Amino acid sequence: MSAPGGAPLDVITPNWPAPPGVRAAFTLRTGGVSAPPFDSLNVGVHVGDAGAAVTENRRRVRTQLRLPAEPLWLEQVHGTEVADLDVLSGQASESLTADAAIARRAGSVCVMQVADCMPVLFAARDGRAVAAAHAGWRGLAAGVLEATVARLAVAPGGLIAWLGPAIGPAHFEVGGEVRAAFLAHDAAAAEAFSANSRGRWQCDLGALARRRLSAAGVSAVFGGDWCTYADPLRFFSYRRDGQCGRMAALIWRE
Repeated sequence: MSAPGGAPLDVITPNWPAPPGVRAAFTLRTGGVSAPPFDSLNVGVHVGDAGAAVTENRRRVRTQLRLPAEPLWLEQVHGTEVADLDVLSGQASESLTADAAIARRAGSVCVMQVADCMPVLFAARDGRAVAAAHAGWRGLAAGVLEATVARLAVAPGGLIAWLGPAIGPAHFEVGGEVRAAFLAHDAAAAEAFSANSRGRWQCDLGALARRRLSAAGVSAVFGGDWCTYADPLRFFSYRRDGQCGRMAALIWRE
């Protein structure tokens, strides 16, 4: 896609069997106006970037993706709160704290901002509801995916899910307390952790997300093929770079 007045706006379009009328996209770091270390399509207002640059980047996302409305940008805190966009339409941006969003009404745009945490998009097979969740290890362990499925009020077997770009297991080193948080809920989650030579663990967020979704009854899960840390040309990565921009995972009903 061509972004007015800038470089091409590249996005990943989920490869999943979305029903008619459901649209989704994941923005990459290129095509915006932000200066380093936020170069260039940073959509996060909370990272230290110039406000005018973020506003322009968000405008480009809305224009190029032909969004039906401005997304409801949330303050994400690694929790389990789910925002219902059908109820909250018209609220000011970043005035709400939540780590997932659901929408049934056409024209409401769910969005999550990420830079290593895993974005998870949901759609009802019949197209009547969509959702987006922000699933870092804290949110996953606390149950943000289960909370999202519950709030959608769709039979889990009637949902499909897509795992967006996140830090991969080769680069996501965690301490024993992270592993313990998951094993306390599901002993078999041990398969998502590999011991390394430093006495710590390599954590597979995608495997953990799939386990949580499966336990919640969602078996149709797609994506999970990208590592944000390993591809600095396309992705922001907080673990790799520290101060950096944020990418957007969006889903909506037309």
